[in-house]
Amino acid sequence: MLVPSEDGVREWTESLNPGGWMAWTLPTALFFWVIAALLLVFTWLAIRSPETPRRGILGIWTTRGDRLFISLLGSAFINLAWLGFGGMPAWGGLILSLIYAAAVFRWV
Repeated sequence: MLVPSEDGVREWTESLNPGGWMAWTLPTALFFWVIAALLLVFTWLAIRSPETPRRGILGIWTTRGDRLFISLLGSAFINLAWLGFGGMPAWGGLILSLIYAAAVFRWV
């Protein structure tokens, strides 16, 4: 409902608050909602079933939260590199980031 539309066509990348102090678009808002949801889920998992740290291929002890942080940080660099070298569209960077996150959670 908040997504601007022109002639019945939704403009998904237009500002949700025209003239506001920050250019909140639907993709930006969804990004932050996903991060907040991940943090809530991982907090709930830590309370429900505490995890003992494990040692992966990096040789450091990590928990689920550590692996989430490593995968989010690495995904940011992957997406920045994708935009710098490959340009738009950014779907390729997203796919590489998901593969990277799966590898981090499996082997780190």
